[in-house]
Amino acid sequence: MLGWLTVTCVFLALALPVTSRLAEADKGRRKVVHVLEDESGAVVVQTAPGKVVTHRGGSITLPCRYHHEPEGPEPARIRIKWTKVTGALQFEDVFVALGRQQRTFGGYRGRVSRQGSGLGDASVVIHNVTLQDYGRYECEVTDDMEDDTGFVNLDLEGVVFPYHPRLGRYKMNFHEAQEVCGQQDAILASYGQLHAAWLEGLDWCNAGWLEDGSVQYPISQPRDQCGRKETPAGVRNYGYRHKEDERYDAFCFTSNLNGKVYFLKRHKKLSYAEAVKACQRDGSTIAKAGQLYAAWKIQLLDRCEAGWLEDGSIRYPIVNPRRRCGGSAPGVRTLGFPDKKYRLYGAYCFRQDAEGPDGTAEGQEKSNSTTGKSPAGL
Repeated sequence: MLGWLTVTCVFLALALPVTSRLAEADKGRRKVVHVLEDESGAVVVQTAPGKVVTHRGGSITLPCRYHHEPEGPEPARIRIKWTKVTGALQFEDVFVALGRQQRTFGGYRGRVSRQGSGLGDASVVIHNVTLQDYGRYECEVTDDMEDDTGFVNLDLEGVVFPYHPRLGRYKMNFHEAQEVCGQQDAILASYGQLHAAWLEGLDWCNAGWLEDGSVQYPISQPRDQCGRKETPAGVRNYGYRHKEDERYDAFCFTSNLNGKVYFLKRHKKLSYAEAVKACQRDGSTIAKAGQLYAAWKIQLLDRCEAGWLEDGSIRYPIVNPRRRCGGSAPGVRTLGFPDKKYRLYGAYCFRQDAEGPDGTAEGQEKSNSTTGKSPAGL
């Protein structure tokens, strides 16, 4: 026999320094979901619709609640497991709780905890969010006889930027593109992030790798040299390409900085080696491309002076376009990769915060993948 069960879901927002567009949008709103459920008894898991949004260095709640149908006494041993979906049938262990026992894994150690221990609450909080935390998470709740799962998508505020190294355009396979983005304080962008950047006006005529292994590029102003003028504007898609053999550029994504990018004022222009040493003498390091893009997008850095970056490129950020500052649109201007010894420019430096936004030392960005098997005892 089947019966209708009415479930009321309330999105949970963390009262910490959290940036969450979904929490803002859903604050005070109640969502009623009708679930068709049999009467044999089951545990039912509910997670947030849509996605939750924060930024690197922030804290965010991944909401997950559960109840039993039909209602009855709470089972003595409820097992809560959170994993990150890393691919088709591939998972990375994040957090497991069984009674009072709790355990976190890999790069999540010391950063993930239960939001509360109340009945029906399986939510967890991720502190000091990293770029690698972006993605889809599974909440699994198991009692003695039944289990159910739900999913939460964690998104980050940030900026997408196209990138190629000194070697030139279309020189990187997928794995090299991953590595290069990491070297620039970034990760390969997702399709969703690239599409959002296109909606904000990103227009780039060179195809680049995305994190799912596809190759795409955003066109806001169709033209013949970028896939024909008659083709509608949008994100052009080459599909999934061979990760080892085919070579393209990369679309990288970065988020909030754990420090500050600034233009180093000097009376004379500098070679690359002199720029590196000058930043070090100022208590900083020479800035990376991803750090400059984040400073432009998030910290609104605006400087009409070209300067060296760590990769040997020359760039400068423009928030308010003006004459003699390169074009009529805001963006990070790029002058290429000049001779490091004989060409002279200014320098963009990066000074890291002493502590992260939540009072902890910044650092661990990597995490270890697993097959999703449960650790012994949990």
